[in-house]
Amino acid sequence: MSAGSDAAAVDLSVEIAGVVFPTPVMTASGCAAAGRELAPFLDVAGLGAVVTKSVLLDARSGRPTPRMVETPSGMLNSIGLQGPGIDAFLAHDLPWLVQRGARAVVSIAGGSLGEYAELGRRVGSSPGVAAVEVNISCPNVEERGLVFACDPFQAGRAVGAARRGIPREVPVLAKLSPDVTDIVSVAKSVLEAGATGLSLVNTTLGLALDPHTLRPVLAGVTGGLSGPAIRPVALRCVWQVHAAMPEVPIVGIGGIRTGLDALEFLAAGATAVQVGTVTFHDPSAPERVAHELRAELATRGICSPRDVVGVAHREPG
Repeated sequence: MSAGSDAAAVDLSVEIAGVVFPTPVMTASGCAAAGRELAPFLDVAGLGAVVTKSVLLDARSGRPTPRMVETPSGMLNSIGLQGPGIDAFLAHDLPWLVQRGARAVVSIAGGSLGEYAELGRRVGSSPGVAAVEVNISCPNVEERGLVFACDPFQAGRAVGAARRGIPREVPVLAKLSPDVTDIVSVAKSVLEAGATGLSLVNTTLGLALDPHTLRPVLAGVTGGLSGPAIRPVALRCVWQVHAAMPEVPIVGIGGIRTGLDALEFLAAGATAVQVGTVTFHDPSAPERVAHELRAELATRGICSPRDVVGVAHREPG
């Protein structure tokens, strides 16, 4: 790495499966719906992409409250994939993103292979979709509630079902769970099923107890842990998958708050990153992280984030 350079000379653009994004910094699914909440605080068109909250086939009210609780260095959520369904999303949310020049990475989630297939077909054929993120951290209602992402075979089936209806030129990112013994085997399965990249990682399962009642705080008992508390876990997952499959595009997710955090994920093997939980107290965070990443690269004399992807795996010297 050379001496520092001018930040203006840094080209932040990255490519994922043939699609170019102006920066490697995206929002994370579930933290800002379809982007409208962030519009007063930043230019959604200036982000790498807006990753939407997972879209379901039908409207869903989600789990009962309370369904969010702060924890040390993070938060637990048990929202339950609340949303208006695919019809409302395609009628109102996607057009809003397209009109504002944002790149839309649409997250989809289902409880059966049929639902994934239908969602993939409808989203994949919609103008303005830069990529589809397949959230497979959902219980398979047809297989005794087994979470798709926790089994390589089931994970591959879900991604394969979604992929069939999505045009080949549209990247498909499989979003994997860290709650598995061997994430590399799950990654290989979804790639064989047609994924063109990976989003690593989703939340990890956690529990919070009320200190007075000594009962679970969340109405759903357990919830997804996110925030800085899971960053080392997410970084490890990115490292392991990149080491096994260095040619596969990875979007790193988990507790990213600063440009330096983002740089670490790139060094571990990610091509891009998503910023999520931090936006709850700093809605401008995705934009800020991109600016900070540019400065971090410039300080190190690096002119493109592409030049640092996987550098932590290289021998020193």
